Amino acid sequence: MKIAFYGSSLLSSYWNGAATYYRGLLHALARRGYDITFYEPDVYERQQNRDIDEPDWCQVVVYPGTAMAIADVTRHAAEADIVVVTSGIGFEDDTVRELVYRNARPGALRIFWDVDAPATLQQIAAEPDHPLHDHLQSVDLVLTYGGGDPVIYGYRSFGARECIPIYNALDPETHHPVPPVARFNADLSFLGNRLPDREARVEEFFLGAAHAAPQKAFLLGGSGWHDKPVPRNVHLVGHVRTADHNAFNVTPLAVLNISRESMAANGFSPATRVFEAAGAGACLITDDWAGLDLFLKDGEEVFAARDGRDVAEILERLTTATAKEVGQRARARVLREHTYDRRAEEADAIFRRFFAAERKVAAE
Repeated sequence: MKIAFYGSSLLSSYWNGAATYYRGLLHALARRGYDITFYEPDVYERQQNRDIDEPDWCQVVVYPGTAMAIADVTRHAAEADIVVVTSGIGFEDDTVRELVYRNARPGALRIFWDVDAPATLQQIAAEPDHPLHDHLQSVDLVLTYGGGDPVIYGYRSFGARECIPIYNALDPETHHPVPPVARFNADLSFLGNRLPDREARVEEFFLGAAHAAPQKAFLLGGSGWHDKPVPRNVHLVGHVRTADHNAFNVTPLAVLNISRESMAANGFSPATRVFEAAGAGACLITDDWAGLDLFLKDGEEVFAARDGRDVAEILERLTTATAKEVGQRARARVLREHTYDRRAEEADAIFRRFFAAERKVAAE
């Protein structure tokens, strides 16, 4: 089956936290026989900051940020069995959704794939005239990369026929143990772009911990932090390429996950960083959120913190031996239960169920 997938970027993780999710899941679907074309706009300097070349398992179409280009690439939706439009494309999202769903051929599976469902639901609840209200009536299925029951019930309340989370996961070929790299030396590291609904939580959990533990070394990676006032024991490294994520995760004593505000409030929304760090065998400290135990067990495979002081206290008692043990347990758990091959198996079953139902209706 052919999939036409319209998203932010497959080739670049620059200002694009969903890149590794797309790569891992679509690569796994390609291994199951899907013929995939990914359409991404040339915006936010992503093409100048590519992490990967075009893969052999997916065709990538990069289009200019113009109305004419959008009209052209969305016509290709008519060639696919499955058409997917994601949230967070970054350029004329509403127009892309409208044209893709309009151009899809009869009988094609129309999907809205939301990579920040809690924030999207908050937005459309506050905006009764948001185009998504109408677009949800056009789609057969909403998929999300997290959110659990709160997101499922939220989308159903806005008229979605069906909503199913396909969670983030691990691609063992991409994220795995590597030797440490000196420039990433630290007691605690955090990687994430500076975003409005994340910054206050970074101040609390990461910078707050740095203030509470002035004797420890902290490393902050990601775009947008260059002009952020930080304590003297925090070192900024800027954008970290996907190819360097493993070294970033394994080199420090521990790495920190901080959920965006909407995801933390909703729960059941593990970030890609959780599985990337675990896959590398890193010792992970995370802000506490509902549903964490579905993925990793607090105190054995991860450490959960309620605030920056908790982070500092965990770091104070953490030894190299304990960090290694926790990282090894986390890696074993995600390899066993949370790989993209498993997620692709779930997605494949969902797609096949839809087409089987369509054939049944057509035969009646």
